[in-house]
Amino acid sequence: MLKTESGDKLERGLGLKEATALNMIDMIGIGPFIVLPIVIQEMNGPQCLIAWVLGALLAFMDGFIWAELGAAMPEAGGSYVFLKEIYGPKSWGRLFSFLLIWQTIFQAPLVIASGAIGFSQYFTFLMPLGAIEQKAVSGLLVILIVALLYRKISTVGKISLFLWIGVIATILWLIFGGVTHFNPKIAFDFPPGAFDFSFIFFAGLGSASVQTIYTYLGYYNICNLGGELKKPEKNIPRSIFISIAGIAVLYLLMQLSVLGVIPWREAMKSRFIVSDFVERIFGMKAAVIATVLILWIAFSSLFSATLGYSRIPYAAAVDGTFFKAFAKVHPRKHFPNVSLIVIGAIALVFSLLFRLKEVISAILAMRILVQFIGQAVGVMLLRRHKPSEFFPFKMWLYPLPALIAILMWIGLFVSTGFYFAIGGVVVMSTGAIVFLVRAYYNKEWPFN
Repeated sequence: MLKTESGDKLERGLGLKEATALNMIDMIGIGPFIVLPIVIQEMNGPQCLIAWVLGALLAFMDGFIWAELGAAMPEAGGSYVFLKEIYGPKSWGRLFSFLLIWQTIFQAPLVIASGAIGFSQYFTFLMPLGAIEQKAVSGLLVILIVALLYRKISTVGKISLFLWIGVIATILWLIFGGVTHFNPKIAFDFPPGAFDFSFIFFAGLGSASVQTIYTYLGYYNICNLGGELKKPEKNIPRSIFISIAGIAVLYLLMQLSVLGVIPWREAMKSRFIVSDFVERIFGMKAAVIATVLILWIAFSSLFSATLGYSRIPYAAAVDGTFFKAFAKVHPRKHFPNVSLIVIGAIALVFSLLFRLKEVISAILAMRILVQFIGQAVGVMLLRRHKPSEFFPFKMWLYPLPALIAILMWIGLFVSTGFYFAIGGVVVMSTGAIVFLVRAYYNKEWPFN
């Protein structure tokens, strides 16, 4: 049990099963079902499978960083705690951790909103809806998620296991349909020049990888809940790698299954790729069932993501670097209720304002610079200043995973596109200005 400044406590009520379930349902979500046709379109053929492999590779390399930091510092807040410790709690760490919270206030609700928007879009396969009605569905979904999370963490863990079973069962059913109806001539119908490795090839691969890595995001979700996990020094690394390995296999098999049933030139134009895939194999009734199950997956992912993100502003508030109200913990159910409600409220607004494709690039552009690259560089700095016993888990082949992750994140940042990359820099620059003004007013570093 971890004490907050107010004396309330977080309960260590999650085990390895719940941790892995929370990671995996956060990773899957509506993402793969929305981006499957986009990835095919960006690569212009079955060679789009390379983008899924690259997404898995980056997730594994970055997973080593999260596993090492999460096992060493298992507290609520994840990256907030990591960045502050790495760069110094009384100096640069204050800036980096503040920037993390700054981007989280925008980015976390964007992630939640993207899932809600994707949910409402797929819902139109079951029931035709106008634009306003779709927005209403996405908004109501966010409200329902917050209501379900308004309870003890042990109860949330049980709900996550129940949702996880439905997620895995759905994916396995889709893969089974693809394997039993697989046509290799359709699946490997490569267009001329598919592997010419020109600038156009790599530009398409970069754009496609932006989409695939979006579907992998969430393998680190349990780090945000480190203060509520049993044996975190063991269960955080295990849950991260089990999640990535399992999801990577499922994604590759699912993309291959679709390519083996629906010709890629047709698949890349589909609005409901998985529903069309199931209809092609089993008929319309089965397609309806598949769509309902996809909505189940989207709901499950939003449940997990909202849970994890709600702990980040809470951790900063407990630490005294964010608004004190966010440090409040429910007196009986022991969860950060104010942080949950605020994140949910902003996500509700975003779900009513934005479109999905724009949201995906914006999410990555805002997170890469401070969170992903900042942690990859930081774990190497931390190794120099901390004794070996500080790290219960150490990444394999150090520092190779961290260096590979940095290079891949830089390439991905460029691939988000000029406007989104500039937007990410602007958001971080604005956050730095706010930090300096606040520090000057409070006579804190670097003005003390």
